[in-house]
Amino acid sequence: MTAAALLRHARRRAGLSQRQLATRSGVPQATIARIEAERAQPRFALLRRLLRECGQDLVSEDLRGQGIDRTMMRELLALTPGERLKLAAEEARNLAVFEELARWKQDAARKP
Repeated sequence: MTAAALLRHARRRAGLSQRQLATRSGVPQATIARIEAERAQPRFALLRRLLRECGQDLVSEDLRGQGIDRTMMRELLALTPGERLKLAAEEARNLAVFEELARWKQDAARKP
C-alpha cells in the first residue's frame, strides 16, 4: 500500500476531512492533498504523525517467507521417510531428557 493510500484510508476511517486533519496535525491541507494525490512523498516522521492524528500508527511486520533460512528445511526434505522417522524418534528422546532435567531443576529450586 502506498503512503497516499495509507493516509487516505486512515483519514477516511477516522471520519476526517483533509482540512480537519490539517488543523489537528498542524500540517497544511495542501500538503495532505499532495500526499494523497501521490504528488508528494512524505518522510516517515510526517506520515506517522498524520496517521497518529487519525488514530493509527505504522508498525513493522515480518514478511512471510522472507528472512527465513531454509537450509534445515531442505536438509530434512532430502531425507527418506525412514530417515525422517528415525530423526524424529531421536529428537523425541532428546526432548524427554530435556524435560526431565527441567523438572529436576525446578524441584531443586523449591527445596531450601
